[in-house]
Amino acid sequence: MTAWLFRFQSLFGLVLVFLAAVVFSPVRNGELLFLDSGNLFNVVRAMSEIGILAVGMTFVILVGGIDLSVGSVLGLASVGAAVLLVRQDFGVLPAVLAVLAAGLVFGLLQGVVTAKLGIQAFIVTLAGMQIARALARIFSGGQGVEIAYGDAPGRAPAAFSLLGERTFGGLVPIPALIFAVVAGLAAILLRVTAFSRHVYAIGGNEKAARLSGVPVDRVKILVFGLCGLLAVLAGIVHAGQLNYGGPNDGSMAELDAIAAVVIGGASLSGGRGTVVGTVAGALLVGVLRNILTLNNVDSNVQLLIIGLVIVAAAGLQRLRPAAVG
Repeated sequence: MTAWLFRFQSLFGLVLVFLAAVVFSPVRNGELLFLDSGNLFNVVRAMSEIGILAVGMTFVILVGGIDLSVGSVLGLASVGAAVLLVRQDFGVLPAVLAVLAAGLVFGLLQGVVTAKLGIQAFIVTLAGMQIARALARIFSGGQGVEIAYGDAPGRAPAAFSLLGERTFGGLVPIPALIFAVVAGLAAILLRVTAFSRHVYAIGGNEKAARLSGVPVDRVKILVFGLCGLLAVLAGIVHAGQLNYGGPNDGSMAELDAIAAVVIGGASLSGGRGTVVGTVAGALLVGVLRNILTLNNVDSNVQLLIIGLVIVAAAGLQRLRPAAVG
């Protein structure tokens, strides 16, 4: 029973926070504000960018690494998309593909330095964080880039604005759908492929995995490449939602992504964690922030409460039985 509870701790935590949100929800016109369908989908929309980052972070943490650059890469991607669309008159597809390719290359390079040179991922991605932020400021001239739509020069194609729209009767935000697709594909990748077995093996015991014939360096490089790819996807979604790309966008987002993974039950030492847990962790943070905001709780107090939740989740990892996967 204990092992079962620990295995699904993130889902239980999400349920408990959701129920608490219902109990403490403000009431307007006899209805609970928290349970309003628009508010619930706003929770998912607000967490979609962090959720996409957290999915990529899950792979890196599973191999025993960390990626501190994802927030800065998000900002670089939002600037890149805005500059290409507005200042370079790119079409939507070429701009999106160019930014995705750049993020993939950025992540792969960090993976190469980590795997081939043996430098700790913390140091490599800390440097990557600074480099990505500097590039964002250089490309944008240190200023945010507004995205206006139209056919005239200096305006982006209207199709890009779809990222800020809702579908299914104006209810479901497009970013939420993108997050769901990313999480679904990642969950499948981590469940039914040989790549997933290699990822868990490296995180569990890298030396044993190498002796067993696992291509450790190649897997690590691919994992960092995937993380970079998802970081720029989050940046594109960010720019599309806000119609803006800013060089300082995504600041501290890497910490939110790591928090979602940890709350989701992953071990920072590697070898343990799931995409489902990460999604639950991201939603838990989103629900918690939403209900605190609805109750007009001071933003500083919100940070304090969320910090305590992260510590509690990390503490549970210490109590987790070794036999629990």
